[in-house]
Amino acid sequence: MPDARAAVRLRLSSFGLVAMLILQFVLGMIYNLYGTAPTSSKSVGMFSSPVLALHVILFFLLVIAAVMQLIRAVGSRHRLAMALSAVGLIGILGAGFAGIAFIGNGAAGSSLGMSLLFAVALASYAVLVLVLPTASTT
Repeated sequence: MPDARAAVRLRLSSFGLVAMLILQFVLGMIYNLYGTAPTSSKSVGMFSSPVLALHVILFFLLVIAAVMQLIRAVGSRHRLAMALSAVGLIGILGAGFAGIAFIGNGAAGSSLGMSLLFAVALASYAVLVLVLPTASTT
């Protein structure tokens, strides 16, 4: 039986991940609109602009937060939280690898992969925010 307090903590950390993912999306869109796009003949450095640097740093913070979320979920033995936390982490990692490919070659497929995997991660954590109990219901 999952611990109710652990489920509340998972809900709060899921909310934090949703907020971080939204910020990551906003930074990506700002760079997409105002940054220098890579091409197949000219790559862009990970820290070539302040916005891109923040985007990359937030990716590493997202990975750490998602790993901690998965550890919490496993510790709580909440099956849905374990499954969706794992899916969210895979989505974040996949989006990061697609981003690395994008800054190397500017391929549209890499950009699409980044956005779709972002959506998978966001949906995973958003579902947890919606289904896990609040502090007032425990």
